[in-house]
Amino acid sequence: MIRVLLADDQELVRAGIRLVLKHADDIDVVAEASDGHEAAELAVRHEVDVAMLDIQMPGTDGLCAAERIAARAPSTRVVMLTTFGEHAYVDRALKAGAAGFLLKDSTPQELVQAVRRVASGSPVVSPQITRHLIDRYLDSDEEPADPRVRRIADLTSREREVLAMVGTGASNAEIGKRLHLGEGTVKAYVSRMLAKLRCANRVQAAILAHDARLLQGER
Repeated sequence: MIRVLLADDQELVRAGIRLVLKHADDIDVVAEASDGHEAAELAVRHEVDVAMLDIQMPGTDGLCAAERIAARAPSTRVVMLTTFGEHAYVDRALKAGAAGFLLKDSTPQELVQAVRRVASGSPVVSPQITRHLIDRYLDSDEEPADPRVRRIADLTSREREVLAMVGTGASNAEIGKRLHLGEGTVKAYVSRMLAKLRCANRVQAAILAHDARLLQGER
């Protein structure tokens, strides 16, 4: 069983997520919190596998809670729950060690899959969040200076195709449909591509794809 902690100051939101996860026979919601301080304490006490944290909570927010959980319970994987206007917080959450970022309006299937993937060690980032971060990065005046761009030469042609689609913010399912591959096969390609590029998550890989001008229409 995957032991899950839910943290959100809105009881109705927690109840909705709990109801969704309750229908998964391999997931057990063992604790709930209404603020970040309580969330961090419960994550340690209950030895949870996955902590799903709202970003904005009274007192100690989700970002501080993620940092405390990373320090006190490093085996716990953190998923940040965000609304569409909160993407600016993702940078700090990445630094705090968060393994997943989901919009609160994600579908029930996406929530369940995210918990399973994060618990198994795979990062999860909503495509909408990926696209927003890429757009913000491209609008900046900073010149690409990431030495990992050179490692793209070590990718196979298929891995480069997958990387280019990750650069658009596409999910594994969308990539599989476009390239006529099974979702499991796409997941394997993404994992190998991230390892070769030494990227911690899809967001970093997506930015590298833009740096390397892999997307159609970029010069």
